[in-house]
Amino acid sequence: MEKSAILHIPQSQYAFVRSGNVLTIRLRSKAGDLTECSFYYADRADMHTPVKFTYLPMRKVLRDALHDYYEVTFESPYQRVCYYFKLEKETEWTYYYGEGFTRELADLEIGDQIVEGRSEYFQYPFMLRQEEQQIPEWFRNAVVYNIFPDSFANEKENLEIQSREILTESGNRSKNRLGGTIRGILWNLDYIQEMGFNCIYLNPVFAAGEYHKYDIWDYYHVDPCLGTDENFGCLADEVHRRGMHLIIDGVFNHCSWHFFAFEDVVQKGEKSIYKDWFYELEFPVVRPLDDEIPSYACFAYEKKMPKLNTANKEVQQYFAEVSRYWIEKYHIDGWRLDVANEVSKEFWRFFRQTAREINPDIVLIGEVWENARVWLQGDMFDSVMNYEFRGLCRDFFALGKTDADTFASSMGKMYFRYSDNVSGCQLNLLDSHDVPRFLSLCGGDLRKWKLAFLVLAFYPGIPSLFYGDEKGIEGIREFAYRSPMKWEEGDETAAFVKEVLQIRKKFIKSSMKTRLYVSENHANLLILERSGENEAVEIRMNTGRDLYFLEEQEELTDLYGEGNIKGGIGAFGFMISHRKGTSD
Repeated sequence: MEKSAILHIPQSQYAFVRSGNVLTIRLRSKAGDLTECSFYYADRADMHTPVKFTYLPMRKVLRDALHDYYEVTFESPYQRVCYYFKLEKETEWTYYYGEGFTRELADLEIGDQIVEGRSEYFQYPFMLRQEEQQIPEWFRNAVVYNIFPDSFANEKENLEIQSREILTESGNRSKNRLGGTIRGILWNLDYIQEMGFNCIYLNPVFAAGEYHKYDIWDYYHVDPCLGTDENFGCLADEVHRRGMHLIIDGVFNHCSWHFFAFEDVVQKGEKSIYKDWFYELEFPVVRPLDDEIPSYACFAYEKKMPKLNTANKEVQQYFAEVSRYWIEKYHIDGWRLDVANEVSKEFWRFFRQTAREINPDIVLIGEVWENARVWLQGDMFDSVMNYEFRGLCRDFFALGKTDADTFASSMGKMYFRYSDNVSGCQLNLLDSHDVPRFLSLCGGDLRKWKLAFLVLAFYPGIPSLFYGDEKGIEGIREFAYRSPMKWEEGDETAAFVKEVLQIRKKFIKSSMKTRLYVSENHANLLILERSGENEAVEIRMNTGRDLYFLEEQEELTDLYGEGNIKGGIGAFGFMISHRKGTSD
């Protein structure tokens, strides 16, 4: 038995409350090592000695290249739980609890005396309701359409290219590149909603200099190139009238050179009351030449975007009030938080507390590209942008760097990074304003893109589609992947997206169990199954070039498919089926 590979971490993604008194416990071991894994739990406040334990078998739910993962979910009659594991490898066995392995339990009989040792077991001290991840229920059922405002529309189903600059009364210049507007989004809500999206996420709309609007000088007004505050109010009202939700981009890691506090520092130097709002200032603060690295901290080395000192209490208070303004005035439903991993954690805790006091159903999504467990403990974010989801899909569907079995196990390992409540609310994506279009990575092969979209639509998490993906937009470099919306093109792909999202809405519930696996009879047949108490939806995807022949199945209803011929699924084809009855 390879004991060095065995892992369990109390009160983590390996031991968490789903809801009420329902606990999920996980354990990791070396792949193929254990023949049986058993779980025993008891009331850690039991008045009896020795403690009375209850046995439950654990089920192996995942294998990756190195490890097996075992899991058990049960409703505990106790709010305080102590527990241990029994691990077996053929005739070898051991108990596992506390910090080590033993063939004896903590409660030992010495002579006629019982030695109390319940504190040595693994512990779930108390199931505090406050520690359950309080993620708004509406977000669990969200299907997100991500819009880069400058690139989307300024008319109904049209973007008339209008590059311009606006000089404001304050002397600041606002630029655009393509001319998309807030009104353009408003005029195309029918299109967005009919496609099957019920939530819109907008990249920044605040007053800023460049077309992307990440160099913000005024957090209380809409950028003049995008429209007016009244335009945004009309958009928010209409989104909510339709029963949809609206998330906007919060850029609080950095601001603009022309942000009032930074301008004050430039003008007054060390006498500025805002000098502690920024990092690494050298006085006097001078804007560098084009080829010079700034002498003050910035976002990356972008001199137009000085970095804010988010550990400063005044900065925290200022942006908490910014959040209050947009939630109270426009009733926005959520924030996507830019460069979240560079911001003070105390900033995010205060920001969350303020936002949730105003609206308990506000959702907070961090831009964290790596493992985000530290930000997803219930005191900062509800979700993060799941770039690992994109990376795994890219390597498998687009680039062919991994096989189907590796993809399935890697996706499972990704899901196991967090508790079920948290993993089920990650913002899954194939594209965003920061990465090359997925279709371009597929070499323009729509068949591969469609298979990846099926996983996006049906895998646990919140699917987010970047504007124009449904129209076949491509692009490797910035201006290309932020290219104008192709309103006159892509009808076939848009019809596919619409059909898939209709199936998702009709059949998929967030509480369904998930299996992603490879067929035993076909190495390239990837099967994604979502199952509930009385039904299951199964998506079969032929990820190779050889024909896959279907086996006959009873009580199976075909919902939709492409690339299918009589009796089989062709290269890069798929079939979506529905089955009534319980699925294990």
